[in-house]
Amino acid sequence: MTSMADDAVSRDEPYVDDIVRMLVALSIVWAILGMAAGLLAAAQLVWPSLDFGQSWLSYGRIRTLHTNAVVFGFGVTALMGTGLYTVQRTCHTRLFASGLAWFMAWGWQVTVLVGGISLLLGMNAGKEYAELEWPLDIAIAVFWVSFGVVFFGTIAKRTIRPIYVSNWFYGALIIVIAMLHIVNSLSIPVSWTKSYSLYAGAQDAIVQWWYGHNAVGFLLTGGFLGMMYYFLPKQAGRPIWSYKLSIVAFWAFTYSYIWAGPHHLHYNAIPEWVQSLGMVMSLVLLAPSWATMVNGVMTVSASWKTLRTDPAIKFIVLSLAFYGLATFEGPMMSIKSVNVVSHFTEWTIGHVHSGALGWNALITFGTFYFLVPRLVGHPLHSVRLADWHFYLALGGTMLYVLSMWGAGVSQGLLWLNVDELGELRYSFNDIMAASAPYYALRLVAGGVFLAGALLMAYNLYTTIAGRPTVVVRPPLEAETVAAS
Repeated sequence: MTSMADDAVSRDEPYVDDIVRMLVALSIVWAILGMAAGLLAAAQLVWPSLDFGQSWLSYGRIRTLHTNAVVFGFGVTALMGTGLYTVQRTCHTRLFASGLAWFMAWGWQVTVLVGGISLLLGMNAGKEYAELEWPLDIAIAVFWVSFGVVFFGTIAKRTIRPIYVSNWFYGALIIVIAMLHIVNSLSIPVSWTKSYSLYAGAQDAIVQWWYGHNAVGFLLTGGFLGMMYYFLPKQAGRPIWSYKLSIVAFWAFTYSYIWAGPHHLHYNAIPEWVQSLGMVMSLVLLAPSWATMVNGVMTVSASWKTLRTDPAIKFIVLSLAFYGLATFEGPMMSIKSVNVVSHFTEWTIGHVHSGALGWNALITFGTFYFLVPRLVGHPLHSVRLADWHFYLALGGTMLYVLSMWGAGVSQGLLWLNVDELGELRYSFNDIMAASAPYYALRLVAGGVFLAGALLMAYNLYTTIAGRPTVVVRPPLEAETVAAS
């Protein structure tokens, strides 16, 4: 196995870490803004008058702003930053086309900002996770392809022969998301602010959920697995437990995930065999998903004592637990007999957030706690604040998921409750009124989670403020050969 030594100094050009520092900082900003928007949306389900009669503050627009800010602002920006950090260390070389990297990084931030404003103004293409209109879709494609050029260009000029597994996942993220975005976003513009999908009817639904579920698969799962495979071994101070298992899991994950999207369309006007294929491939996903979780847990198994003192590894181990939960729950929810109860209820929202909060956010928080002190060569400002953040994040996530599970099961069973004439016993208003206590709990949970994120932002800002980025250079060629 190849050493991932990243502190050796040579006469070569240093790694481009200022861009990593910038992307980490902006990712935290987007996390706070996106979670605040989510908290407002949750509050509006308890007190609908919180839109103050303003269309731009309506639930539909705020909720969409929330998902775009946390996925494309917080999540993607974090993946870009950690991806550029990782690929330099695992390839023992400086970034390819660093000027293009800066263009991509700032262009992505501007696109997400303008996209958020457009959503508040009511410009919406009407597709989940793909709401932005066509000019912004083109900008996304340009900056994403630029990211790919920088990433794969760096791999091409690597000074060490093996390609570490984290780069396999980052690479799959870049390739598949580009394909999904371009195909799903094909549309016919009628003005600068409005377009209509090139597809129609059931075909549009199939293409959308081929995109939507694989955006979850290759961005919110595969991309963050790339983060895990580099930063977990670094945090644990030992190599990944089984490198062969990681490669097998990668290919099994890649080939099975791409087919799972139709499980969002059970009991809809698409072919029965397509629905069944989506369900079967979702169940197959259990194998690579849990193989990856086991690989991560076994990697850290000899370092349990560090859980008492290292907040970074606390977050990443907890994120693996939620990863296992979410990747078990998802395949179970794809089974038609379960789906008939769970779909179109808050159960789905709970499932999404067990992954988004428990997996994506927690592994990112843990990575930032590890990464930021190393970027500036200074210890974390406060381990105690990081510990408080850990407990707030755990409590907020658990309360959120449990409240939505309760709401979802309640809603599903009430909607299936019919009288002797086959008519619904409960109206929509009745069921929404019964959901009110769960919505109040969700609001509290979101506030707790956001409070933890604010503590992290303060802690990391205090750690990094006023300190220059440490200059780190690739190992000498002789060192690279010896490490192989």
